[in-house]
Amino acid sequence: MLPGLDDEQLAVLRRVGHEWGRVSGDPGVRRRALPVDPDLGVFPAPAEIRPARIGRLVSITPLSGQPPAIEAEAAAELPDGRLGRFGYRVRRVVLGAALKSTALAQERMRKLVALPVLSADALSSVAYGPEAMLAILVLGGAAGLSYSVPIAATIAFLMLAVGVSYRQTIRAYPHGGGSYIVAGDNLGRVPGLIAAAGLMTDYILTVAVSIASGVAAITSAIPSLADAAVPIGVVVIAALLAGNLRGIRQAGSLFAAPTYAFIIAMSALIAVGLFDAAGRGFQPAAAPPLNATESVGVLLAMRAFSSGATAMTGIEAISNAVPAFKPVAWRNARTTLTWMVLLLIALFAGTIAMVQLDGVVPNSRETVLSQLAHRSFGSGALYIFTQAATAAVLLLAANTAYNDFPRVLYLLARDDHAPRIFLRLGDRLAFSNGIILLSVAAMVVYVAFSGMTGALIPLYAVGVFLAFALSQAGMVVHWWRLRDRHWRKSLFFNATGGLLSALVFITAGITKFTSGAWVAVLAVGLFLLVTMRIRHHYDTVGRALRLHPRAIELPTRPAPALRHPASPAPDATRAAETPPEAPEEARRAAAAEESEETPEEIRHLSVVPVASLDLAAMRALAYAASLQQPVLALHVSPAEEEAERFRGYWSLWGDHLPLEVVVSPYRAIVAPLVHYIEALHRQRPDLTLTVILPEIVPRHWWHRVLHSRTAARLRHALRPLPKIVVTTVPFHV
Repeated sequence: MLPGLDDEQLAVLRRVGHEWGRVSGDPGVRRRALPVDPDLGVFPAPAEIRPARIGRLVSITPLSGQPPAIEAEAAAELPDGRLGRFGYRVRRVVLGAALKSTALAQERMRKLVALPVLSADALSSVAYGPEAMLAILVLGGAAGLSYSVPIAATIAFLMLAVGVSYRQTIRAYPHGGGSYIVAGDNLGRVPGLIAAAGLMTDYILTVAVSIASGVAAITSAIPSLADAAVPIGVVVIAALLAGNLRGIRQAGSLFAAPTYAFIIAMSALIAVGLFDAAGRGFQPAAAPPLNATESVGVLLAMRAFSSGATAMTGIEAISNAVPAFKPVAWRNARTTLTWMVLLLIALFAGTIAMVQLDGVVPNSRETVLSQLAHRSFGSGALYIFTQAATAAVLLLAANTAYNDFPRVLYLLARDDHAPRIFLRLGDRLAFSNGIILLSVAAMVVYVAFSGMTGALIPLYAVGVFLAFALSQAGMVVHWWRLRDRHWRKSLFFNATGGLLSALVFITAGITKFTSGAWVAVLAVGLFLLVTMRIRHHYDTVGRALRLHPRAIELPTRPAPALRHPASPAPDATRAAETPPEAPEEARRAAAAEESEETPEEIRHLSVVPVASLDLAAMRALAYAASLQQPVLALHVSPAEEEAERFRGYWSLWGDHLPLEVVVSPYRAIVAPLVHYIEALHRQRPDLTLTVILPEIVPRHWWHRVLHSRTAARLRHALRPLPKIVVTTVPFHV
């Protein structure tokens, strides 16, 4: 992303360009004096990519039409050694071919795909939310279980209120309005970061809890697998990682079927159970005898309420992912949210009704849903189908987190609250780095808690409802400020949802603090601290790199005189005599002719990769010009629009050096740079190419992860090429 320049920076850029013009002479002379032709072609269209060379990058064809000696993949992408190359090829098979950035519009989801992908978390929570509530109430014996219906009714009303509230959020934020954006826009930076912390905690625990519940469904049907619960969960997380790295469309198609299968299974379970209950006049079956271990009171009811409310986790997922829908995105998102909330309420209420009518109570050997399925279907095919669908949707419900966690992390990185590596789209137009981070974090949590759902639930509700409450509070402020049509109705819905969410958050925080909720509270605090420190660092670097009058040290001596093209240099004459159709012979002839044992035998071209026109780039360009050798500036842009914006800034500066812009539609930076430099070398193998890189050097070693390692990667990739010198101009902050 090319950062924009404000009026002060543009004025400084003009001033610096004026001084360059005063001391460096005619820019046209510099362009004509280049010993190479910098126009080496463009990336071909996808149809022109050879199937045998599928990879992240495609070739830049030189003007001579000869393929480069070292392909971009070989120079910059393929690891060293046979094992590394084998791993790279496996990665290509698993993830598939790279997609152009322009394919992003084709990766949007229609409603029938978005519903299972984004609703899997919420709908699958029916498998563990009611059981979590009943597991608390059963501690009070039969008297405690008598509270299950009123508590469930309250939770159902909460689902409806929060669902309607998020419909208002989508209307107010048609381009995506998750808790982080809404709270940050209306309540301030710190509340926005706290909401983001709640979301991030929620998404990590969504993966861990969903996997734990899915494995529990499997072990309920096949008890012999109970000892392998943790390895099974780890394998499933790895499969989710690979599936989501393939991109949105592939993940949606893969994960749609289990969600629909679960909806069908639960609908059949509830329908059969109600039909059987109607045959006996809806008389509840006798529950097994229970021994109360706790007194029934407000505290027990509050704990059960906060545990059961985990059944509505994932409701916010659709408002976060509005940009992932096909146009009209916000309208399709609201429709999908309505379907999801109605299905969630129906499945939740139906499950509680079946529990009451069948007299089922939680036990450690078999899940509540498994008991209900046994009573309705016996142990035949329908029972197996129900358990398989439940396990599948629980295992894949984590996919909701895989859609939203990287998106929130991207928004944080965009606002300089997270490392900028999370801004990057991967090969398949997914935020690969965020997906990998989520997988690692969820795997650590899952293994640390031994895959036990009951141990993870206390951590769950805190982050979920913290984000809910802050999001709805932000929407209340939004409607109060805007006061457009129907603002009072919208404010009422959001205020109701926010009040109920805050109630659940406070209840969960108090009643489950010693049971594990303190871990979530601590995680939110650490997240806030880390993100604020990251923002402080980026602000410090931004101030140091900013173009401002006091920071610019203007050149004090003229740039070296360049050889006029009317008098070709000896190296140019020699290159002209080399047949272009024999590049390998030209390389060997040039190497044999150039002994380079004395300084005058070395002929230079300096290449300066420039990402943006900031202070570090200005110093690198000035350093290159001071070497009294021809200089070529090189900019790699992900899109033609950004390339034109950079050319505009370059012209405003004064166009004092030749500039070549390479458009990289596959979002890669290092490989196009390597390929371009190698193509320059092939065009003039007698030249020594000096690549001059501006490099930010942070004060502390732990800040290095916050900056790209382009310079180090480029040095490593260029090392195998002959007559390439890489030097860096450090910029200390």
